[in-house]
Amino acid sequence: MGTEQVVRAEHTSEARLRLRRRRLSRGMYVLPSLFTSVNIAAGFFAITQMMDAITAKTTDGIPRHLDWAALAICLAIPFDSLDGRIARLTHTTTEFGKELDSLADVVTFGVAPALLAFVWGFRMLPDSSNPVYHQHLMQAGVFVSFLFLLCGAARLARFNISHDPVPRNPGRPDRKYFVGMPIPAAAGMIASTVHFFGGNPVPNLWVSAVWLVLVGVAGFLMVSTWRFWSGKEITLGRRHPFQLLVLIAIVLYITIRFSGWVFFLGGLVYMFSGIWARAAYGWQRRRRLRLQFGGKSEAEK
Repeated sequence: MGTEQVVRAEHTSEARLRLRRRRLSRGMYVLPSLFTSVNIAAGFFAITQMMDAITAKTTDGIPRHLDWAALAICLAIPFDSLDGRIARLTHTTTEFGKELDSLADVVTFGVAPALLAFVWGFRMLPDSSNPVYHQHLMQAGVFVSFLFLLCGAARLARFNISHDPVPRNPGRPDRKYFVGMPIPAAAGMIASTVHFFGGNPVPNLWVSAVWLVLVGVAGFLMVSTWRFWSGKEITLGRRHPFQLLVLIAIVLYITIRFSGWVFFLGGLVYMFSGIWARAAYGWQRRRRLRLQFGGKSEAEK
């Protein structure tokens, strides 16, 4: 083989290698979007299940459809967090991916849970002896469910345009926080409650009134400027991989075996953690002010 043939073969192999790398790079860019597509599919599936619940000819299938809708929303949450992590790990973060992720969140964690909150808590209410109160509660349920969707969309818009936002009640400097309750957490609170009750619709007007307040509080927390723990400082280290796998297996088993309790208590604790953090910060701030002014004389005040 001559020198020219050797050089030509080397150039050919280098070209093939570059082509393979280019194809691999394109595939890596598609990977985060696949997780986002699963997120959208879960939201669409939840909406279809709610349609099936509304149009069900018998009441036996209603809880099953609503429970499936709630589970779809809950299972979409890890896919929503994974697509961003994968994009950062593979250095494939793009503006297209960010916009697609936001639109997916509006569908899966905005429209779907808002409809679920209305259908489960208000639309399926049994006939009441007080039709006037029943009608007012239905109208209030429509309004609050829409507010939940509106607050979720506003939360996403604020998140997209904010850079290193600081909550009104700053926390520890070594921990990372969200400003306002994230929309997946608010949607998870709605869905986990429905799943906890097995999809069985709200039985009476009093429980529906409590549900009205809970949905309204979840919407308010999304647009608030209170801090919520993000958990971004937690990293899966490379040390002790076997112990980590065992821990993940135990967590998965408990989650699957007791999904109703795990999802419901987890969502409830996370939601009220933001309320508690805001209340504790206000109490500490008032206490510091009292100590500051209490140690001064009347002339200094």
